[in-house]
Amino acid sequence: MRMHNPPHLGEIIKQLCLEPLGVSVTEAAQALGVSRKTLSAILNGRAGISPEMAVLHVG
Repeated sequence: MRMHNPPHLGEIIKQLCLEPLGVSVTEAAQALGVSRKTLSAILNGRAGISPEMAVLHVG
């Protein structure tokens, strides 16, 4: 059976949200209330999204 390797959630956020809107990592981090370093790690697949962050920033 062949295994499927899904993309990291950060990659999806970057491609579907930040790039189409022309929003920088710095701008997005400020709007979300997180550090640029934290958001960059998520977007580059080096960190996951905690349940708290997912719930806090929905809607």
